[in-house]
Amino acid sequence: MQYVLLIYQGEAWGAIPGLSDEEKKRIGAEYAAFNKAPGVTPGLPLGVPEDATTVRVEDGKMLTTDGPFVSTEEAIGGYVVFEADDLDAACAAASRIPAARLGGAIEVRPVGTYW
Repeated sequence: MQYVLLIYQGEAWGAIPGLSDEEKKRIGAEYAAFNKAPGVTPGLPLGVPEDATTVRVEDGKMLTTDGPFVSTEEAIGGYVVFEADDLDAACAAASRIPAARLGGAIEVRPVGTYW
């Protein structure tokens, strides 16, 4: 079964500039290693929430708003698709993503249809 692991950067975004070059390299290497792990299909990193544009349609008219849909301190910074036997395996994989221990969180969602 496939799961999408949504990477919420949380406080990690603000903490990155304060890290030493060695720490930044280590975290980058952890992300690179995770992206090469069996069952992982890496997604693309996302830009900062401040650069987002939100689209809605009301009465047939497209409306755009600068910024993310919701105001949150834990904005999505990226995602991966992970092939796992079950939710426990997907959660175990999610725990290896650096943001999970750097003040962020990983949301695990099964891939499926609504109808």
